[in-house]
Amino acid sequence: MHDLELVLQPYDNHVSEAVKTLRTNIQFSGQGIKVIMFTSSQPNEGKSVVSFASAGSFAEIGKKTLYIDADIRKSVFVRRMHPRARGGEIYGLSQYLSGQKELSECIYHTNKDNLDIILSGPTAPDPTELFEDETFSELIAYARQNYDMVVIDTAPLGSVIDAAIIARECDGAIFVVECGYVGRRFLQKTRDQLLRTGVRVLGVVLNKVSNHKGGYYGSYYYGDYEDHYLD
Repeated sequence: MHDLELVLQPYDNHVSEAVKTLRTNIQFSGQGIKVIMFTSSQPNEGKSVVSFASAGSFAEIGKKTLYIDADIRKSVFVRRMHPRARGGEIYGLSQYLSGQKELSECIYHTNKDNLDIILSGPTAPDPTELFEDETFSELIAYARQNYDMVVIDTAPLGSVIDAAIIARECDGAIFVVECGYVGRRFLQKTRDQLLRTGVRVLGVVLNKVSNHKGGYYGSYYYGDYEDHYLD
């Protein structure tokens, strides 16, 4: 396992509190919630930022956390965090799933305590096939045994089917929704698509909400309220 340096941006107080609230609500979602995925209906709703902030928040309270960038079609995370590895080239998820690299070559310790990461790797010609392979199931089984929390950032469900396949391996899913960006019917359609996989939808993060402090994150809608919001 190698070391990876990320360019970590500090959050303001409003954002930090919102992330802590999200973390607390996930913890109160019930026992057995260990592997969670974040998705959205459309690109650019902020799911990569929210999912990584959530992973970092779990790491801050001493949870050994693995963050998996599973958006191997068009990773936003790599563009934002500018990862640098000691020793040169960085390997990622697509190379592990396609059999080019061993898992030990693709998991990195980060410069944040308790947080390891698997980057997306080079764009693959058919990501759906890779996620359907038994190798992905083996990866999640390994993560369950070796980490307290596993956070997976997936491609937008309204664009491609990858998130629905990944959901089969997860204990819960969270939708990230940009305020005023996605119509209710389209959001309900993607939510229903996710529910058909059998995964438990934990709730919705309403993101990019305007407020007098200029905060970036919105609120986390949990449980019954999630159904009210989407229906």
